[in-house]
Amino acid sequence: MSVIDTPAQGSSTPERPRAFIRPDGKEKVTGLGRYTADLTFTGQLHAAFRYADHPHARIVSIDTSRAKALPGVFAVVTHEDVPDVRYGGMTQDRRLFAKEKVLWEGDVVAGVAARTVEIARQAAALVEVEYEVLPAQPDYVANMAPDAPVLHEGWAEYGADENLVRDGNVMSRYVIAKGDADAAMAGADVVVKSHYVSDASQGVPIEPRALVAQWTGDSVTVWSSTQVPFAARSGVAHTLQIPESKVRIVVPLLGGGFGSKCDFHFEAHVAILAKVTRRPVRLVFTRKEEFVAPDHRREGMDIELETGVTRDGRIVARRGRMVLDKGAYTGEGGFFAQMAAMHACGPYKLDTVRVEAFLNYSTNQPAASIRAPTAPQACWALEQHLDEVAAAIGMDPVELRRRTLVAEGDEGPAGQVFEKIGAKETLEAALELIGYDAYLRGELPDDEAVGVACGWWPCFGVPSGAYVKLNGDGTATIVTGAQENGSGSVMGLPILAAEILGMSPSDFSINYQDTDAGPWDMGSSGSQTTFNNGRAVVEAAQEVRAKLLAMGAEKLEADVADLELADGTVRVKGAPETSVTIADLAGTGEPILGKGSGEVPEAAASDASACVGSLGMESFLAPQLITHAARVKVDRDTGVVRVLDFAAAHDSGVIVNKVGADGQVYGGVMMGIGQALTEATWTDEEGRQKNPGLLDYKLQTASDGPRIQIRWIEIETPNAGPKGSKGVGEPPSVPTSGAVGNAIAKVIGRHVDQLPMTAERVWLAANSPAGEDQ
Repeated sequence: MSVIDTPAQGSSTPERPRAFIRPDGKEKVTGLGRYTADLTFTGQLHAAFRYADHPHARIVSIDTSRAKALPGVFAVVTHEDVPDVRYGGMTQDRRLFAKEKVLWEGDVVAGVAARTVEIARQAAALVEVEYEVLPAQPDYVANMAPDAPVLHEGWAEYGADENLVRDGNVMSRYVIAKGDADAAMAGADVVVKSHYVSDASQGVPIEPRALVAQWTGDSVTVWSSTQVPFAARSGVAHTLQIPESKVRIVVPLLGGGFGSKCDFHFEAHVAILAKVTRRPVRLVFTRKEEFVAPDHRREGMDIELETGVTRDGRIVARRGRMVLDKGAYTGEGGFFAQMAAMHACGPYKLDTVRVEAFLNYSTNQPAASIRAPTAPQACWALEQHLDEVAAAIGMDPVELRRRTLVAEGDEGPAGQVFEKIGAKETLEAALELIGYDAYLRGELPDDEAVGVACGWWPCFGVPSGAYVKLNGDGTATIVTGAQENGSGSVMGLPILAAEILGMSPSDFSINYQDTDAGPWDMGSSGSQTTFNNGRAVVEAAQEVRAKLLAMGAEKLEADVADLELADGTVRVKGAPETSVTIADLAGTGEPILGKGSGEVPEAAASDASACVGSLGMESFLAPQLITHAARVKVDRDTGVVRVLDFAAAHDSGVIVNKVGADGQVYGGVMMGIGQALTEATWTDEEGRQKNPGLLDYKLQTASDGPRIQIRWIEIETPNAGPKGSKGVGEPPSVPTSGAVGNAIAKVIGRHVDQLPMTAERVWLAANSPAGEDQ
């Protein structure tokens, strides 16, 4: 195990030099790079959508005649113009264009292609829809009542994963169980119950969603700002009922996503408009649309937790009930109930567990992958709950964590036996960085405090593929299906290949983000790019290495075992002057190409026999362990909270590219602070968004940022990614809100039970009598 420190932002301590300048860096910072919204095509048209007028209504009729008659309009399409097929991730519960019903304000009823953006939007407004208005059902908890109207009346006929436990408005139910929770709870010295509620929030990438579609014969190319081009390709092929070989998805520079650009979205809508008009069609969302139209936001959550503990700090039982707002459609997130339940257990030693989670339909915007889906909310609730447990037995909350965090050989909530992990090491590192001893000595002002929270996140083992080919000048190209929006493709993958081939990372270019060029990849989601595609690149580079050594042996008249690759050459070990350059070997005309996929690791064995609705997440593959600590200042008169200092300690295995990994933590912590204090989607009584814009949706900015210190606990993890690496991107957002919440509670003497912990909510918590609802 090794430890790597990163100086705090603003520190004068120099960092170790960067390995190389990222290949896409210059064009991004100079403005020369072209994002999807920058693309223009000769003869292109512009698209606009007609959205639902009501969050919940039956469609009686759709009249497009006035829209079609508007000068400059080339096409208006509805459900009548596309195949009548349903789509969705684990449940096929939606159509491209609404047919019988609309189920949320962002449902697309019609699409328009016109000569200008203004004409397209005007025409979309002219599409006349007659509705039978139905009562909105935004209360996702109430929707699971036996007498609640069922939003998807035909849910039983939808195609769905056979392991989903469904019933009416419950699209997925999961129970994680280990031992007899009731009996164990009865034997506890102290039992603590807590109830927390998290509002929905957004991913808010600064780049708006953009697409351009163009047909050539019976094939379509879609340029899209998507994180998952292969999923988009499958979605277009399925909904338009054409072969995948006829669909190409290309991603220009991607300006951010944070999960909100995962899954298949609007590629087929724009493609059908391009097909009907036989013109390229372009769509760029307005900022309001970027909030309202995508079926990706962080899910609201209602969380009840109960923990039984001995007076010496041993957790004997955990019970929980979690209800998640999935919104109108399932999308890619049918497994979220299981993920939430696992995060309600957390990385702690639990003798007995029974946590039940429900994923429910509502007439709200659908929820799906936003950075570490379900984890920040569940971790925020659990970590505050643990501080309450510690208070109930008169123990410092850090000491409770010391005694209960999992270590090698311990069991997870479903019986997984953990291999090498650094949970306790991350705790001690974060405490050191934040100066927890000084806080215990009372050296902080009475309006400041330090809060600590721990969390975990799995790695996702999925297939991937890559090619590495040498060019005649001795450089190389990596061909991959991986994405780059912070995932590390343009930095981590060349580092891995260069190490194997004795080259510099700057010698590599990357051909990526094009489904016609690269092998299949899951995309930029799940913190899995280096974990999965990295293994593929390593395998491909090793094949190239073997070919180079064989060619070098022939050229140098030496034995392969006596050769090495270094400094762009094949050379004799111990006699570097006896060498041949890789450029000389690659310039012979013989193609030197390697391909790889890498063996996909499997999660450790677990016992899900007592669980209900298991979807394969009851065991965490190569779990990442995290501890965050926050020092905050609370203005008791206003409830305003300022995070002053932040420490992030992570076990993400061996770090392949420290510069990129540090950047993920800086960004993830800031995103987590936003969710902790200011970010929420506020809705009216029908579920319509009231703050779909950057003026009222309060993001954190650079001026809000605290000092952030990072420490990497490097453990060469078995059954993991290249060099024993794990994921990095999502964990920084997991325990952040919990650390901030625990610090706030220490200042005001009470936990804030709603997320985000806005100034108003902090003030109410501080000024409400004990036992009174906030």
